[in-house]
Order: sequence, then C-alpha cells, then structure tokens
Amino acid sequence: MGNKNDLTTGSVSSKFLGFFFPMLLTNLLQQIYSVADTAIVGKGIGDNALGAVGNLASLSFFIIGFSMGITNGFAVIIGQHYGSDDKKDLKKAIAMSIELSGIIAIMLTIVGCIILKPIVLLMHTDIVILNECLTYGYIIFAGLIVTIAYNLFSGILRSLGDSRTPFIAIIVSSGVNIVLDYILIFIFHTGVGGAAAATVFAQAISAMICFEKIRHLPEASITPFDFHPDAKMSFLLMKNGAGMALMNSITAIGSMVVQGFVNKYGVTFTSAYSVCTRYLNLFMLPALTAGFAVSAFVSQNFGAKLPKRIMGGVKVGIGIAFVSYILLGSIMLFMPQQLAGFMLNADDTILLASGYLRKCGIFLILLNLLFIFRSAVQGMGYPFIPMMSGFAEMALRIAVIILLLHGIGFNATAIADAVAWVGALALNAISFFIYYKKMAHISF
Repeated sequence: MGNKNDLTTGSVSSKFLGFFFPMLLTNLLQQIYSVADTAIVGKGIGDNALGAVGNLASLSFFIIGFSMGITNGFAVIIGQHYGSDDKKDLKKAIAMSIELSGIIAIMLTIVGCIILKPIVLLMHTDIVILNECLTYGYIIFAGLIVTIAYNLFSGILRSLGDSRTPFIAIIVSSGVNIVLDYILIFIFHTGVGGAAAATVFAQAISAMICFEKIRHLPEASITPFDFHPDAKMSFLLMKNGAGMALMNSITAIGSMVVQGFVNKYGVTFTSAYSVCTRYLNLFMLPALTAGFAVSAFVSQNFGAKLPKRIMGGVKVGIGIAFVSYILLGSIMLFMPQQLAGFMLNADDTILLASGYLRKCGIFLILLNLLFIFRSAVQGMGYPFIPMMSGFAEMALRIAVIILLLHGIGFNATAIADAVAWVGALALNAISFFIYYKKMAHISF
C-alpha cells in the first residue's frame, strides 16, 4: 500500500502516535462537549434534569453501545482486508457494512422506543424525573440512525488509517451542539428535550462529514455491484460485530442494574452517580482512545501477518495507559470536590460524588489496561473473549452492589467498578498473550 494511512509499515511508535493523537483530540472534544452539556443542563435546568439525563446513560449505552460494538466489529474486518491489500473484499466489506448498519439502525430504533418506559420504571426511577427521562430518551432513540451512521463512517475511516477526518467532524459538530444547547435551554427553555435534539442534529452533521470523505477515497470507491448480497461477507462481519455488540450490551445491563440500586436511594444518589460516570468517561479517555488505536493497528497488521508490529503497537498502548493514569488518576484522587462542584449545586450530592471520584482515581489503571488488551484481542479477530469479559464485568459489578450497597452506601459503586475491571482485565490480558503466542509461532 505504502500510503500515509498504512499502519503496516514505518516506525511502530511514530505511526501509532500519529494515528492516536487525532483520535484523542476527537474523543476529547466529544467528552468536553459531554461535560459542557452536563453543566448546561445542571446549571440551566437543575439537578433533577441532570439526574434525568444521567439516569438514561446505562440504557442509552445498552442500545447505542450495541450499535457501536457492531460498527467497531465491522471496522476490524475492513482493517484486516486493508492490511492484506485485498481491494475486492475491502470494498465488499464496506458496502455490506453500510447495508447491515442500515437494517440494524431501524431495528434498534424500534426496540429502543418500545423498551424505554418499561426499563426506566424497572430501574426504580424517581417519579420526580420520570417524564424528563422519557422525553430525553425518545428523542435520542428516534435519532439513532444518525448516531449509527457516524459510528460506522468514522470507524471505516479509522480502519483505513484516517483519524483526522473524524476529528474535523467532531470539531464542527461539538461547536454546533454547545451553541444549540445554550439557545434551546437558556433562550427557548425547551428543557431536556432541547438538549437531546441538539445532540441528534450535531451527530447528523458529523456523519455527513465522514461520509463525504469516504466517497472520495480510492480504496473505498464502492459501486452498486458491491452492494449485491454476499452471505459469506455478511456472516464474517456479523460474527465479529455481534461479539463486540453483545459485550457492550452485557456491560450496560450490569450498569443498569447498578443504576437501579442507586435510584432506590433517591435523586441525590442518582445525580451524584450521573456526574461520576461523566467524569469517569472523561478521565478514561486517553486509554480508551489508545484502545481504539490498538484495534485498528492490530487489525491491519494481523491482516498483513506482522506479529512483531502487533506487539509493538500493544506496548505503545500500554505506555499511554500508564501515563494517563499518573496524570488523570492524580486529579481524581486529589481534586474530587472541585470536580463534583463544577456540575452539582447541593453539598450532600457533591460529597457523595467526590468519594466515588477519589476511589476511582486509585483504580483507574485497571480500566486503562483493560481497554488496551481487550482492543488487541478484538483487532486480532477474536470477539468471543471480550464478550465473555462483558459477562464477567456484569456479574462482578452486580454481586458487589448487592453485597455492599446497603452496608457502606454510595461508596459501593466505586468498589463494584474496580472489582469488575480486575476480572475483565485478567481474562483479556491472558487471552491476548495466548493468541499472540499462537500467531507468532506460525510460519507465514
């Protein structure tokens, strides 16, 4: 191939980092928007509205995370064909990914809208925030097709080694999102519905930017012929995508169960947990992004049959995981009250949130390493182990909450996360070394 997006040649560290940093900026912008959105909702509408939006985080991830798993799984197969320089199957994989994603988007939209109210009620959602939860959820799920479109198109670009275009798309959409949030909430007073509508509109813009880039890539110049049904390719894509999708959804089920237990203790617990998850999403970002880079890097080099480059990429990812832990874990450990106070108003809610953040600051390295090893296993085309690790996360998280929440209160949520991360990390790390050793001993 020999082009600038080819991750199978050149210095491992320079190629990896050159691919990683635009993705990091992309994801950082998304999370900055998320924090800004949370602050606008919390300060502009109140802690109850913030609790309503946060209460849907696990359910949203159950649906949206499923679609992200599907599209990320598709991207791994696309990356492997790109790495092996198989132009015919590369174009077929892209075309089938678009077809399958369209079908899945319609199905998930219907499912999401049907299960929204029953699940929200099952999670013991406080009646004070119930209507706002439903309003926000219906709008987000109605716009699911644009969310899936962005995840697919940005995933395709990353699998082809282009992490810059998604960055540009997020710059534009984040700016639009924040401006719309401010206008709809503070000027037109549309409440959480306005925040949801702004999110959907901004995602549509980012999806269009990524799609326009794909249309002009020679390696992705698909034709109507490429869209002809291909059972073998569709099965390969779904086999890989379904494993990742189930992993995300299983993890989300565990989070929903935890959210249900937290909700039993009232809006104060719900709002505190909402803010904690927002900050955790922000501070795990470098390692999460390194995981995305590992997946793309490994998938291309797996397709090109270059095991030494695979290990080199994983080592760079581990280095990023430790650096981000030292920097960001320290902020969570030593500045938890300042972080919580940025989004929350009530002192008792701030106190609860700061305790969670302090504990997660200690254990963040476990989550960081989990992202690296899980992504490496996925990039090698083994979705079963990450899926099983999702089961492990769910079971461990629920078990700890059941055992400890009544006795030690809100602190049990942080302990549940740490225990879940330990179990999932062990499973993925051991599996990676087994698969790598097997690959390294094969003569190509």
